[in-house]
Amino acid sequence: MTKLNIYLVRHGQTFFNIYNKLQGWSNSPLTSKGKEDAKLAGEKLQNIHFDGAFCSDTTRAIETIQTILNMNRRNSVKQPITAPYFREEFYGSYEGINMDVAWYNAGAPHGLKTFHDIVVKYSIGRAKDWLKEADPFHDAENNEEYWQRLDKGLALIRNADLPDNANVLWVSHGNTLLSLVERFGHGKYDVTVRPDNGSLTTAVLTDKDMQILEYNK
Repeated sequence: MTKLNIYLVRHGQTFFNIYNKLQGWSNSPLTSKGKEDAKLAGEKLQNIHFDGAFCSDTTRAIETIQTILNMNRRNSVKQPITAPYFREEFYGSYEGINMDVAWYNAGAPHGLKTFHDIVVKYSIGRAKDWLKEADPFHDAENNEEYWQRLDKGLALIRNADLPDNANVLWVSHGNTLLSLVERFGHGKYDVTVRPDNGSLTTAVLTDKDMQILEYNK
């Protein structure tokens, strides 16, 4: 059984992050701080050799991961593998909408007004399901659709012909990191706390499972 050491970094701050807008498959540029977030992550990881690197095909993820790889001092891979499987949740017609408004629309029919309230009482998965219900076009991904896609990303990493105990860099997204921690963290971490831009979460990925070791460091 192959074991991979996963270094999950949230992309640097974007303008939509500042404006509190949902940013799933849509994109906005990294801010000056966002570029600095990427550099700080690069400094933190510059002495770790990475046999593989993966991220979504969104520019915020690609710019962040390329900054980290360019700063690496341990003869790591030079470029990431990008794929839509690693994208953030698709928010449908709520893409680019104020987050508080979107999650209110999702939760209010069920007596809950915020993303935090939905997660505390139910789960992040339930929040995904309710956002799809609230989306007038019903294009937003529900929990099943989301994991069908992301599981293909996990399979891409597992099947990348990496050596046992290899270090893998994965630049990801806020809700995706929360979703991974909820699914694989065994309740050890507070998933109502969003990961910081540029923060590090570590995990071990095996053929059949994933274990979160640290969150939002």
